[in-house]
Amino acid sequence: MELTRRQEAILEIVKKNSPITGEQIAELLSLTRATLRPDMAVLTMIGLLGARPRVGYFYSGKNLDRVIAERLHQIKVNDVKSVPVVVSEHCSVYDAVVTIFLEDVGTLFIVKEGGLLEGVVSRKDLLKSMLGGRDIQKLPVGVIMTRMPNIITVEPGESVWVAAKKLIAHEVDAVPVVRRPVNNSSEQGMEIIGRLSKTNITRLFVELGE
Repeated sequence: MELTRRQEAILEIVKKNSPITGEQIAELLSLTRATLRPDMAVLTMIGLLGARPRVGYFYSGKNLDRVIAERLHQIKVNDVKSVPVVVSEHCSVYDAVVTIFLEDVGTLFIVKEGGLLEGVVSRKDLLKSMLGGRDIQKLPVGVIMTRMPNIITVEPGESVWVAAKKLIAHEVDAVPVVRRPVNNSSEQGMEIIGRLSKTNITRLFVELGE
C-alpha cells in the first residue's frame, strides 16, 4: 500500500505538531476540512494516526510495514476460509477426479461418517494413481490419500499469517479448517468446517491493497 502525497504531508504535519486538530491541519495545507476528511479516515483506519475527542490527531509511532503486519496477525482463518469440497472415504479415484475438476479445486478432503476428517488428496496424488495403470473406477480414494495424523490443519481462531506460514513450510496448496472436539461422543476426531488455500490468501492481499 502506498500513501498519496497529501497523506504523506498530513502524516509529517501530525508528527511535528501532535496533538493537532483537523482544522489546524487543513489550515496548514490551505485546504478545507471536508477535502481532508477521506485522507484522515484512511490514515486513522490503517493505524498510522490516532484520534482523541476534543484533543485531536496524534502520530501512532508505527510505520506502514508494521501496520500491515499487525493487520495480518489480527485477521483470523475464520474470516477468509471458503467452503470445503469433500468426498466419502468410499469414493473411487475416478469419481474424485471428476469432482476435483467440476469443483475447480486443487485439493479434496475425505471424510468418514459424521463428517470427520479422514484424509486429503491432491491433484498430484490423483495424477500419480492414473499413471499407474490401475483401474481408477474401482480403486478407492482411501488407498492414495494422505491420512491422519500426517495432515496439516488449521483452526478457525488461528491468524491468517500463521496459516500462510504452514502453507509455505509444508508446500501445500490448501489445508482443511477443522474444529475440535466435534461432538459429545467418545469418538475422537476433527470436524472439517472450511478450506484455506493459497487463493484465499491471494484474495486477502488484493482486498487489503484496495
